[in-house]
Amino acid sequence: MVISFQLPDLPNFTMDELPTLPEYLRSLEGCVGIYLSGTRGVVEASSLSWSTRIKGFIACFAAGIVCSLLGTLLLWVPRKGLYLFAVFYTFGNIASIGSTVFLMGPMKQLKRMFEPTRLIATIMVLLCFALTLCSAFWWHIKGLALIFCILQSLALTWYSLSFIPYARDAVKKCFAVCLA
Repeated sequence: MVISFQLPDLPNFTMDELPTLPEYLRSLEGCVGIYLSGTRGVVEASSLSWSTRIKGFIACFAAGIVCSLLGTLLLWVPRKGLYLFAVFYTFGNIASIGSTVFLMGPMKQLKRMFEPTRLIATIMVLLCFALTLCSAFWWHIKGLALIFCILQSLALTWYSLSFIPYARDAVKKCFAVCLA
């Protein structure tokens, strides 16, 4: 990738004519002098436009929230309520995390999830997902399923904080002050 620094007017697009990512990059190529010969095939492999990506993100994220809320409501169903809660809550969280695949693509999502700064948080989140479902389906221990749902929430919060600069440090200092 070679970038030159001549900056004429950038292309303008209205909301009705949002380009796909490859089209937008091609339009920038003439304006800014970006040459993407090595990565062009990878970028053009994605056929989703930005508006489709945003819609996919919103739909998947909303489905995740609906599943989590539905799970919370199903918690009060006699006998099977806790199992339904564990399943819907877990699938809701998986859908919410999966929604970002629409924004950055699956490979970039996986790379960012397993970066050294959030590796432990990612492992904890995935482990809590698996243990929640195991305790609901195989072990049939309601209390353990509830504990893993709580741990799932804490692990997801810690994972999400890893995307905000210095947020984890601020939370650590806050707890240190509160506990001291």
